[in-house]
Amino acid sequence: MHIAPFDNQNRPIVDRDDSITPLVYFNIVKLRAGETYVSEIDGYETCIVPATGTVDVQVGSWHATDVGGRGSDVWDGEPNAAYVPVGARAEMTAKDDCEVFIAGARFDEVYEPFVVRAENIDPVQYGSDDTKTHRKIKHLLGQNPPGRVGRLLISELYTVGAGGWSGFPPHKHDTDRLPDETHHDEVYNFRFRPGHGFGMQLLQREDGAVGEAFHIVDGSTLQIDTGYHPCVAAPGYEMYYFTILAGASQRSLVQFFQPTHAYQVETIPGIKDMVAKFK
Repeated sequence: MHIAPFDNQNRPIVDRDDSITPLVYFNIVKLRAGETYVSEIDGYETCIVPATGTVDVQVGSWHATDVGGRGSDVWDGEPNAAYVPVGARAEMTAKDDCEVFIAGARFDEVYEPFVVRAENIDPVQYGSDDTKTHRKIKHLLGQNPPGRVGRLLISELYTVGAGGWSGFPPHKHDTDRLPDETHHDEVYNFRFRPGHGFGMQLLQREDGAVGEAFHIVDGSTLQIDTGYHPCVAAPGYEMYYFTILAGASQRSLVQFFQPTHAYQVETIPGIKDMVAKFK
């Protein structure tokens, strides 16, 4: 499902127990310097990720200062994040004008809060200009840190260069059938540079049938519950998307590549390293 950009007024875009992606929570909070917002999501572990600006985060007696630090957009610096345990009250105070992603996954165990700095990010770059698949991934909550997160995976994905495909070859992760695939709900939020850029999100729910295509623009949110789902940025535009994955039975993601196109895994440099990073 595509959710067009709108002023959500700091209210959830994908709320708890959503009918399409019930495992995922997603909110965008915009604050002026000095303003405070309290996030307390029952039944979900969450992560606070400033898209722009800087916040201080307080969770009980735990405190993290200067989380964030990016300037005008998501290309302007490295991301930071603060992990918030299930149901915990997290108070964030803006140091300057900021836009903050709050991402969550349904879970029932309580872990400890921690902060993710630039040096903790797990990066991977793969693809090539020749194959039109060149992109960079910054894992905020990926393989690391082990044993400190329940079901939540968070990363930032960037097309490298202007235009090109992402999420290719087509893959899905809507069924728990190890070792071939896991069930992970997924939510994206897209940004483009320049801001008037656009792209297309494809979703093929039934193998062999014609799928759906969604026109994505700066600020689009996409919910993915089932099916194969590659996306593409139009020529001349850089694309970013904030990715939230929430596992039904485990944190590690196992993607199943569409058999018709799976051979293309062998044609894209570094894609196997990318797949391994999600595990």
